[in-house]
Amino acid sequence: MDGATLTGGHGALMDSIYRRQRHIYDLTRKYYLFGRDTAIREMACAPGMRVLEVGCGTGRNLAQIGKCWPGVERHGLDISSAMLESARARLGAEARLALGDATDFDAERLFGLGEFDRILISFAASMIPHWREAIAHAARLLAPGGSLHVVDFGSFGGMPPIVRKAMLGWLRRFHVSPRNDMVTSMWGTAQSLGLEPSVTRGPLGYYRIVVLRRPA
Repeated sequence: MDGATLTGGHGALMDSIYRRQRHIYDLTRKYYLFGRDTAIREMACAPGMRVLEVGCGTGRNLAQIGKCWPGVERHGLDISSAMLESARARLGAEARLALGDATDFDAERLFGLGEFDRILISFAASMIPHWREAIAHAARLLAPGGSLHVVDFGSFGGMPPIVRKAMLGWLRRFHVSPRNDMVTSMWGTAQSLGLEPSVTRGPLGYYRIVVLRRPA
């Protein structure tokens, strides 16, 4: 599903959460969305590369990608029209943005591209109900030599139980569910699509970055 407006379902839920929160989203999330700048630095982009962020939110990561990797072509997709308002205000003509469902968006129709050199999914898989389908769909859009970078919450296994419980309770307030089997699932996706997987785990199990690379 994609287009100018998404009504009902997950898109409506995200709009209801972020219609007001989007104004303070970046200020508050910087205190607990750790690992995303690490993922961006590890993308190893080159000028002219086509970069897509699935679940681009306010456009914060796309702006950071532009600073870290000048000269790349930036594209962003989100299911929340409210968040895209903030992204468009931040990025203007610097990036091409579109409203769509991560599980089945038509990249050719939305962006005029059938494949991308780098794709980022940053703390979005834990909010997408059909996250496995979203990751697999993104992986199929990789160009030869391209890579998909997924950063999201880990198991918090290195934290004291009381802190871990409090963190999980806080995330549930925002309809966030850490995907405990994300690494295993992405390994399966890599095997089925002929991709090369790797994983980096953050301190205390707070986050993990899983990368799928398509051979050149």
